[in-house]
Amino acid sequence: MFYSLGRYILLMRLSFRKPEKFSVYWAEVMREMVSVGIGSLGIIAIISVFIGAVAVIQVAFQLTSPVVPHTIVGSIARDSTILEFSPTISALVLAGRVGSSIASQIGTMRVTEQIDALEIMGVNAPGYLISPKIIAGVTMVPMLNVVSILLGLTGGYIACLSSSDITTSDFLTGLHDSFSAVSLQASMVKSLCFGFIITSICAYQGFYTQGGALEVGQSATRGVVYSCVIILFADLVISRVML
Repeated sequence: MFYSLGRYILLMRLSFRKPEKFSVYWAEVMREMVSVGIGSLGIIAIISVFIGAVAVIQVAFQLTSPVVPHTIVGSIARDSTILEFSPTISALVLAGRVGSSIASQIGTMRVTEQIDALEIMGVNAPGYLISPKIIAGVTMVPMLNVVSILLGLTGGYIACLSSSDITTSDFLTGLHDSFSAVSLQASMVKSLCFGFIITSICAYQGFYTQGGALEVGQSATRGVVYSCVIILFADLVISRVML
């Protein structure tokens, strides 16, 4: 474990060395942003709308006491969406979509000796291959988190329209009641950390792939699994520290 941790830290250090040619790196960063952000927008939108709707339906179903105001449904759905559903579930989905792609892409370049060719030409291979992906991850994942929050609350509103358990006015009132900016700050910090975790761990697994096509698949699997585990651990730590 300590050997892998040390090798991971050294790889991250090499990844953020001064680039040889800034314009080439900038073009690669833009391409990765499109791949991570725009490419994941569809699946994030679908998941967010349905999770938001389900959260409102379940809270309304459990709200059986006439003493409790119905506006609490909006408050609970808002806090659960901002703090947990949007950042964490979106990150787990992105670990499967983006992380596996990064690990398999870099792993294929390793087993086909393309990375060795870059190093022979004097190119900083970790910087050229990994740093644009990490920059794209820490930039686009928080943006996707914001989109996920908005669509999740929209899904809750749609669920209120199609249900008679809670009115839309009660739901909207609950969204405004007792809102704390700390929850939004914690959500953004989570998504920032999750973006770094997904891209860096999967890139690490792909960069040190050895063997052939079978090992590339195994590296992608390990990258996704390790990313998901560390995402959940980071979620616990950030929630404990900030909340």
